[in-house]
Amino acid sequence: MPTPVKPVADKQGLQLDPGRRRSMRVLLSVPIFVTGETREGQKFEEQTRTLVVNAHGALISLAAKVIAGQQIQVSNRATRKSMGCRIVYVGNPAAGKMQMGVEFTEACPSFWQIDFPPDDWVVPED
Repeated sequence: MPTPVKPVADKQGLQLDPGRRRSMRVLLSVPIFVTGETREGQKFEEQTRTLVVNAHGALISLAAKVIAGQQIQVSNRATRKSMGCRIVYVGNPAAGKMQMGVEFTEACPSFWQIDFPPDDWVVPED
């Protein structure tokens, strides 16, 4: 029998579900410019778009061959703001590109220029 999941209290005493995401995901295509090094150590620069964004990072698609744990630089082409990111997930290749999850190395919820729902927001159930 699986061990029951126990909620964890955060700093303000709210109960957090350990399986819950840190922030809500939003389907949003933002033009970005990504720089870094491939897994072979070759420098790359690539223009692409986000697939999904959240307050802590994004899901993007890149042709450059990278691996989880690598550091890259993501620039929002609309605002020209840049953030250091860490690749936290690399999916399977499709159409010559790989989808990957990236997280900001420093918190920056305003990077995508959208307002995310508050942390305690809950979708009403029918």
